[in-house]
Amino acid sequence: MKGLILAAGLGTRLRPITSLRPKPIIDVANRPLIHYAVDNLLEVGVRDIGVVVSPDTRDDLKRTLATYEDRASFTFVVQDPPEGLAHAVKVARDFLAEDPFVMYLSDNLFEHGIAPFVEAFDPDAGVAAALALVPVDDPRAFGVAELDGERVVRLVEKPADPPSNLAVAGVYVFDASVHEAIADLPRGAKDEFQITDAIQRMIQDGRRVVAGTVDGWWKDTGTPEDILDANRLVLSRSVRRIDGAVENAEIVGDVVVEEGAVVRNATIFGPALIAAGCRVEDAYVGPFTTLGADVTIRDAEIEYAVVGPGSSIHHLASRVQGSLVGAEVEITRAGRRPRAHRLVVGDKSRLVLDTD
Repeated sequence: MKGLILAAGLGTRLRPITSLRPKPIIDVANRPLIHYAVDNLLEVGVRDIGVVVSPDTRDDLKRTLATYEDRASFTFVVQDPPEGLAHAVKVARDFLAEDPFVMYLSDNLFEHGIAPFVEAFDPDAGVAAALALVPVDDPRAFGVAELDGERVVRLVEKPADPPSNLAVAGVYVFDASVHEAIADLPRGAKDEFQITDAIQRMIQDGRRVVAGTVDGWWKDTGTPEDILDANRLVLSRSVRRIDGAVENAEIVGDVVVEEGAVVRNATIFGPALIAAGCRVEDAYVGPFTTLGADVTIRDAEIEYAVVGPGSSIHHLASRVQGSLVGAEVEITRAGRRPRAHRLVVGDKSRLVLDTD
């Protein structure tokens, strides 16, 4: 069985974070999103992996996945322009050949991996496709499944009147019959070639499509708020480990301080992750915060945040909270009056400024 990771999307809802790097390499708990996908594929024995990329993201993704080259084989397939999930399968046809495959959306996280859905794919029982489903409060924003037992009898994309509350999560398992369903597929929602339409065609052709419900949490990381929540969920599984230098500091709960980090005259409440090379001095770091490599927090307070490598937050009069900070960013105060805000802000950003 092969794997197909879809990583060609532009990540527009995450700009300006994605202005200089693709969404699949954004860190959650100091690991690129795409690494979680690769780990889950390796866990179920899939090592021959295609990665669907755009021309602009190919080199970044190659570098990000280089650490896996002794455990997996990667084939990079260019999708230009990205025209939907079914289109991604179509452009990867040569790589996939006639083999069954797991299709994995690179921005999806699963607490307990994907093994149940791969195991549900049983060609000997006539199964042509297996899907992961998750109950959601508002299924109108998703592909939605209608079930008869474990069998999917109908699948619709972003329905105004959903047949159930079961949304399709970001992992699918297919046999080669999916290619026939995609071959002359018309464009669907958003003028794209929708994989839900292809699966519905498989159902109408009499193919057996089954589904299982996600156990534990599942997260689609499409927005900055989603990244912060995913970071919270991953950090919730942290186990306390203090390998760096700690001086005159209060550390409470499941905090990881990696070797090479320095925490001095500070308070840290876990779960929190302080990467190698960090310096946290005269500072407060609150729960669900991840600091990337070589971050400096000095005379400042931060909580429920993700800070990219090489960034610096210092000498602030108010707390940084609920924030996603990119790499090599400096956040400080002017330290003079009249007080003024000096800003360099990317497109489609949102700033909340304390004017007191």
